[in-house]
Amino acid sequence: MGIREDIRTVFEKDPAARSTLEVICCYPGMHAIWIHRIAHRLWRYRLRFPARLLSHISRALTGVEIHPGATIGRRVFIDHGSGVVIGETAEIGNDVLIYMGVVLGGTSLTKGKRHPTIGDDVIVGSGAAVLGPIEIGDGARIGAGSVVVRPVPAGATVIGVPGRIAGPDEQRTPGILDHGDLPDPMLRVVSRLLDRQSRLEERIFELERDHVTKEAKRNELIREEEVRNALRTVIDPEVGIDIVDLGLVKKVHVKDDSVLVSMVLTTSACPLVDYLKDQVKRTVLGLGEIKHVEVEILDEPFNWDRFVAQKGKLEDL
Repeated sequence: MGIREDIRTVFEKDPAARSTLEVICCYPGMHAIWIHRIAHRLWRYRLRFPARLLSHISRALTGVEIHPGATIGRRVFIDHGSGVVIGETAEIGNDVLIYMGVVLGGTSLTKGKRHPTIGDDVIVGSGAAVLGPIEIGDGARIGAGSVVVRPVPAGATVIGVPGRIAGPDEQRTPGILDHGDLPDPMLRVVSRLLDRQSRLEERIFELERDHVTKEAKRNELIREEEVRNALRTVIDPEVGIDIVDLGLVKKVHVKDDSVLVSMVLTTSACPLVDYLKDQVKRTVLGLGEIKHVEVEILDEPFNWDRFVAQKGKLEDL
């Protein structure tokens, strides 16, 4: 732990550093750490007032307030430094990078451990506040403006107020915070909710479409049955039996306000074909809500044997 090591740390963590003289004269964060080492030694020797007075002078000169009771490891760099506050029982590990406006404060008025413990290789972004006797794991990153009140596991990234763990980032370069490239846990949650909402809406649309399709199919079947029942009033003059029971109506298809009736004839040269077609059209149109009726004559012979078998006895004719 020496001055040369501190100067090397500045060159490693601040690309703006150009010369050793500049670093020695123009980096108040480093000055604050140097003065703190003296004040901390006085504090350990129970020279409390001189230690506090020295830290107060350091605060006036550097803008960094470090309680002489705080423990700070090696190669800690306070960048810019203005507004940094480090409490009495705070503990900071090695190779920690602290930006301006950071507060390592307490949340209790009782004596004892009340300030955070910062692990090695931690980065604390500008304006962040780490409050209470919590532990920040090695290699963690705390985004600018975050307020951390819960422990942070090693390697995690914390952002927001209150601080939320955004997840580990194994691909990041050590020692670089990348303020503009931090993950957003709230955005991630909202995105997942929107995706789920979209999937639910698609599912509801499919269910509604299936319901409408089934309902329309059921209505068509009901309508077809109504048409068949109505066609039982149409009698074939040659036989004296309605065309449904006679088996002349092969198929009825209803689509919206249109009806297609497929029929066969008792003979290939039935003289009453036009009469039967006209009767079918009149009967179906009389049901209401039907505007178009088409009668299709199928090119297949009428099966008398099948009709007789269905009736059971030839005398039924």
